[in-house]
Amino acid sequence: MDASWLKPISEVKYLAVDNAYRYRAILRYFYTQHERMRQYLFPEEVYAFLKQHDEFRDYTEDDLQQDLDQLVKWKNLIARQETTHIRTIEEFKKKRFRYQCSPYTVEIERMIRALEQLGDSFGGSLEKTRFDRLYTSLVRIETIIKNGFTEKRDEMNQVWEETFDYFKKIIQNSADYIAYLNSENMEEQMMSDAFLVYKEKFTTYLRDFIVALQKTSMQIEKLLEDLQEEEVRQFVHHVVDYQMTIPRWKDLSLTREQMVEERMETWRSLKEWFLGRNGHESELAFLQKQTNEAIRRITRVVQRLGERHHHFRSRKKDYLYLAQWFSKLDSLEDAHKLSAVVFGCFHTKHVVTDNDATEDMYRDIWDEAPSEWTVKPRVRHYQEKKKPQAIVDNENKKKQTMVEFLQQKQREEEELKQLVQDGKIILRELPVVAPHVRKTLLSWIAKAMSREDRIVKTEMGWKVKIVQKDEEFIELHSEDGMMIMPNYEIHFLENREVPAGGARL
Repeated sequence: MDASWLKPISEVKYLAVDNAYRYRAILRYFYTQHERMRQYLFPEEVYAFLKQHDEFRDYTEDDLQQDLDQLVKWKNLIARQETTHIRTIEEFKKKRFRYQCSPYTVEIERMIRALEQLGDSFGGSLEKTRFDRLYTSLVRIETIIKNGFTEKRDEMNQVWEETFDYFKKIIQNSADYIAYLNSENMEEQMMSDAFLVYKEKFTTYLRDFIVALQKTSMQIEKLLEDLQEEEVRQFVHHVVDYQMTIPRWKDLSLTREQMVEERMETWRSLKEWFLGRNGHESELAFLQKQTNEAIRRITRVVQRLGERHHHFRSRKKDYLYLAQWFSKLDSLEDAHKLSAVVFGCFHTKHVVTDNDATEDMYRDIWDEAPSEWTVKPRVRHYQEKKKPQAIVDNENKKKQTMVEFLQQKQREEEELKQLVQDGKIILRELPVVAPHVRKTLLSWIAKAMSREDRIVKTEMGWKVKIVQKDEEFIELHSEDGMMIMPNYEIHFLENREVPAGGARL
């Protein structure tokens, strides 16, 4: 393993020493001039720049020369002796230098500039277009592979670099933005009333990102699954061959095979980010969960803020409007009725029993048998009499209850089978059905409508699909009333047992 990354970095010492402000000012000037394509600077230029600031009022040229020498020792600056326009030996012995900042220094200052712009909060964004651009780049890679690598190598290298530039920006910006949404500053801002103004912008921004992500990510996942690793390796060989033709002063520290393997690891990281690894959840799915959770959190915060505003809102106009209602009534009895509707019942008494006769959620309360409640005296020293009782074996009762339950389910299943004609139930053509049949059909429809393919497996083992025929409404008649609902049909698909009168589709 290459241990170069374990060595200390002397180039960053200037950031945390006693005279850091002097070193930082010098190197910031070198970096600024580097960005303007001025590579070499003379000491007098640097000195003229520093003297423009009050902090360097007592700064001398000797101080500057000492600082420049120190920065050369730390490898922040590269000194080059100026040998042009030398007229005497004395001038040559003075070793007039000009200086250039090192590559490490450029990257360090560039990072510091980015950190200064970042501030105290996370940045980042959830740009939905980056996934489209990444998908376009991957399609170009797939096209080059299918065409037999007929493209020029510089074109392949450009496509490869663009692909992973987009991928890197997606990872960095999405991670920073999710961290921003989960930061303490964001939590405090959410609790302020001013956040209500930005609520729609936040939710729309996050929702649009989720929609675009779901739309494009499936295409990217399918493409990554189709691309074979050996095909990608051949593509990487062409990319590395081009990169090795780029002239450099020093020999490359990595061999050709090492460069190929390094880029293949990058490709595997991209695949794992979208597809997951060894059955573990992918980072893409985690990003979707984080974004959905942010939407839910914003919605909850807005709901609480709305409730707080509603709590302190004056209801004077509401009560005046209700007072007009009461003033127009003809009798006290009518006023009592209106009061019951508006304010509810006064002095209500709650009666609690221990009766749990059934676990059927569709059973109505008036179908239950009455229960008895023993009222105990409210005295301090009252104690309920206890007498030993034998343990009652309810095994036979449980079996009988189970048999009755299964028989009831069998009867309901037979009733549903009788409604099937040609492998489907047409709600428009149904006769008057029992309430439990109506509830069962509606539960199937409710479960299926929550799925995109409208297919659901029932508790009886049937696989059904809900189909809406047109925009009209129909009447579903039951023994306890009539219901107006959309024109649905229930189609039976591959089942363990096709209902009577039905056929497999």
